[in-house]
Amino acid sequence: MDDSADTIPVPISKIPPEARQVLDKIEQDRKRFRVNLTLSFAVLLAGLFALMRIINLDFRFMFHWFGFIMAGIGYTLMVSFLAITLACVLAVVGALGRLSKNPIFNSIATAYVSLIRGTPLLVQVYMWYLALPQVGAALEDLGLHGIQRLFTLPAIPAGVMALGVCYGAYMTETVRAGIQSIKIGQTEAAKALGMTPRQTLRRVIFPQALRVIIPPVSNEFIAMIKDSSLVSLMGVWELSYRAIKIGRRYFQSLEMLIMVALIYWVMCIILQSIQEKIEAHMARGDRKVS
Repeated sequence: MDDSADTIPVPISKIPPEARQVLDKIEQDRKRFRVNLTLSFAVLLAGLFALMRIINLDFRFMFHWFGFIMAGIGYTLMVSFLAITLACVLAVVGALGRLSKNPIFNSIATAYVSLIRGTPLLVQVYMWYLALPQVGAALEDLGLHGIQRLFTLPAIPAGVMALGVCYGAYMTETVRAGIQSIKIGQTEAAKALGMTPRQTLRRVIFPQALRVIIPPVSNEFIAMIKDSSLVSLMGVWELSYRAIKIGRRYFQSLEMLIMVALIYWVMCIILQSIQEKIEAHMARGDRKVS
């Protein structure tokens, strides 16, 4: 049956009165829900503001240092974007390794995913920043002169490597599941057309798998925005580090931590709205998006 008939608009004059009443009621219910939702958020924000007043927050102090705290947003976004880029590359390579019939590649990819997912991210951050130079020193003692400098990473590269490698392991399973979600008939059809396995993956499997992969990857990026605060442990002047510094200096950590929490919250809200648009765009062929 041709689905195009579902998209043909019906003239309003041809809609029966009973059906029009049902449609009007549905639209009224939607408007009522939106109004109630807006009022609920307004009450929630008012209650949050009242709570801040009750605990006697120094808003003047918060506004005074707001610009200084926001200056660290560049470092937060830079670390997050670089790390998610690295994670995407590692995820694709890891997924292909997990799906490979080569025992060497498969074992390496499986060990990578198991090791990284089985250890805390904080430990991995310290490994890249503090423990890796010790590995370089040991290699230099073996005669590899100058290699310790390569293993001694500055704070930002160490943070990018830690976050990218960690999230790459989690996203490996996402990419693998996305590739395996494509029906075997697609591969068989590509073989019948004379495509090589590489061409099949690049032209048939991967473009379709992206529709499954991109929404979870968006979730990982939102989570990475928050986990990027761990680079503050290495002295990177991002949002959290600036807030902690000022809070400790003036003994007003509560104000600074609440401010930086609200900034992260707003960033995540913006990213979630972008994610919803991406999901709606990717799903436009499966369902009608209102």
